[in-house]
Amino acid sequence: MSFKKASIFSALSLSFLLVGCSDKEETQNFDSVSEAVNYTITGIEPGAGISESTHNVLNEYENLTGWDIEESSTAGMLALLDEAIKNEKPIVVTGWAPHWKFEDYDLKFLDDPKNVYGGTESIHTLARLNFDRDMPNVYKILDAFHWELDDMQAVIAEGEKSSFEEAAENWVMSNEEKVNGWLEGTEQGNGEEVRLVSVPWESEMASANVVKTVLTQRGYNVTLTEVDPAVMFQAVATNAADVTVAPWLPTTHQSFYESHKDNFIDLGENMTGARSGLVVPAYVDIDSIEDLEPK
Repeated sequence: MSFKKASIFSALSLSFLLVGCSDKEETQNFDSVSEAVNYTITGIEPGAGISESTHNVLNEYENLTGWDIEESSTAGMLALLDEAIKNEKPIVVTGWAPHWKFEDYDLKFLDDPKNVYGGTESIHTLARLNFDRDMPNVYKILDAFHWELDDMQAVIAEGEKSSFEEAAENWVMSNEEKVNGWLEGTEQGNGEEVRLVSVPWESEMASANVVKTVLTQRGYNVTLTEVDPAVMFQAVATNAADVTVAPWLPTTHQSFYESHKDNFIDLGENMTGARSGLVVPAYVDIDSIEDLEPK
């Protein structure tokens, strides 16, 4: 899910060739939002968790009979979303929060009465077995680590403009009271190595770099490695990594969690309110998946 805006918008010219151009006047001639988007959901990579859930949505909602998912890439989806908003055209995309698009655009999730996307999720902190014994001070900091969705989205938005390392450092400096709460009752480190593993999504680049900054300033030598979700869980479960603050539960990463749950320590939530589902611009006059019409 991690893509810089520059690469996203460089895909616009290709997107025009794929979808053609239609102006506001043409869009207004359609009888419904469903017709205007050609009964198509604009998605991301095939095989992504949200893509699999969206295929389930088409099966679960009778009113989506005849609908298709246009799967391409996260960058392609965001390019089409940007162009639709510039022209005030309807579009239905697969979306997730936290993400910078909610900072840059006025968007809304469509209600999911059948709860196919699983509602809101929490992001958890997982540590390898015996980490609490081997590095009790780091364990205590990570056990206390908790922040809000607005905190994460602020780091994401700044990270897209500069770097996630710089954005994390600025956030830590500006939120001294919250960070001190995580550090309470712990001792300064002496250069001990902490192996932090994460996934290359904007949300997790934000949280991982904040944790890395805090632990580095506390005297630890932190290595941050970004891998696929399956590798992330395997690394913690096999002691190839010490900790991750990236797993989305109970839906997005549930299968990986269940496969390895006996081989790591779950320290609980570090953020609540994460969400995935179908997203439309706020000006689109529908509020629920059930407001869409069959083809």
